[in-house]
Amino acid sequence: MLVAGGGAVYSEAWAELRAFAQRTGIPVADTHAGKGAVPWDHPAAVGALGATGTAAANALAAEADVVLGVGTRYSDFTTASRTVFARPDVAFVNLNVARLDAVKHAAEPLVADARAGLEALDAELADWQVDDDYRAHVRELADGWRRTTDAVCRPGRGHGPPPAQTEILGAVNDLTDGPDDITIINAAGSMPGDLQALWRARDPKAYHVEYAYSTMGYEIAAGLGVKMAAPDREVVVLVGDGSYLMLSQEIVTAVAEGLKIVVVLVDNGGFASIGALSESLGSQRFGTRYAGRNPDTGELDGGPLPVDLAANAASLGADVLRATTVAEFRDAFVRAKEAERTTVVHVVTDLTGPNPPSSAWWDVPVSEVSELDSTRRAYEEYRDGKRAQRPYL
Repeated sequence: MLVAGGGAVYSEAWAELRAFAQRTGIPVADTHAGKGAVPWDHPAAVGALGATGTAAANALAAEADVVLGVGTRYSDFTTASRTVFARPDVAFVNLNVARLDAVKHAAEPLVADARAGLEALDAELADWQVDDDYRAHVRELADGWRRTTDAVCRPGRGHGPPPAQTEILGAVNDLTDGPDDITIINAAGSMPGDLQALWRARDPKAYHVEYAYSTMGYEIAAGLGVKMAAPDREVVVLVGDGSYLMLSQEIVTAVAEGLKIVVVLVDNGGFASIGALSESLGSQRFGTRYAGRNPDTGELDGGPLPVDLAANAASLGADVLRATTVAEFRDAFVRAKEAERTTVVHVVTDLTGPNPPSSAWWDVPVSEVSELDSTRRAYEEYRDGKRAQRPYL
């Protein structure tokens, strides 16, 4: 299989990568930085790889005998904490301008620009391609994940109210999947994982998600920067309530400079990402819901806080549209795209998901000693996960 990383985008190797994959039949998985280098509906596209990847890409990684990395650093998320490449005899060939990344996983290094390197590889492999059975296997897995995406992103599947975050992301994807030049921006929380697994990207410039450091507050400031760099592109900022609270003030700058961006403010009344992670590790979502201190228990399990983020956005000078259903959101989003000023679409969503089904592991240590049965069970699961790790050079 081939892993398309950020280098495939930075070198503008899109045409070469797509042609190489089309001719050889090698399935292409992508990282956050590489998403869009191959469009989601390309015959070789199998979606995101790793801890927040697709079942199709992760299944192919588990059985791959050769992995060709193009412009990827093989981060912890991409490799699912070094568990996703499961064959004992798997070999790596890494095409990268940085020798450090080219030699990772004891690979055969190809130190070169991604576009030039793909051109050379295509010439050397001119008479080689995968067999028809493997092409069919790849398509079967990719089609299966597309059905999964449809199931978690489309409304009317028995969820809500309020709607799931994935339903909102699906609506945005539907309403931006066209010929218009649009850049989607996101950074921290649960949304980057949902986007990596579910987002259907066609254009490598249309997907900008910072997930290396989960930089809360990055989104609106980044949207302003993208609009300044590419004023002809429609800029859509996806931001959760927790990240919005970190840095919302750049809305003022956008209004002052007359720069129009669309901000989709997904408000689930808490910290969904760390809440779900803590629950999966046996810690019951401690302190991850916007609730007041309960004088009877001394815990943060009181009533909901009287926080109105839509009103806050309006106070910063943006036009604000409120939505509580997917239908209301779709209407508001279309109006925001047509507007001439920075517009915030505020939508209330379900704090507890559902999220895309997971198909990979992530190395998050669990307390070895605890009085909670849930934490002790989580520790046993963590030890089982550690056994599958591959300590590559």
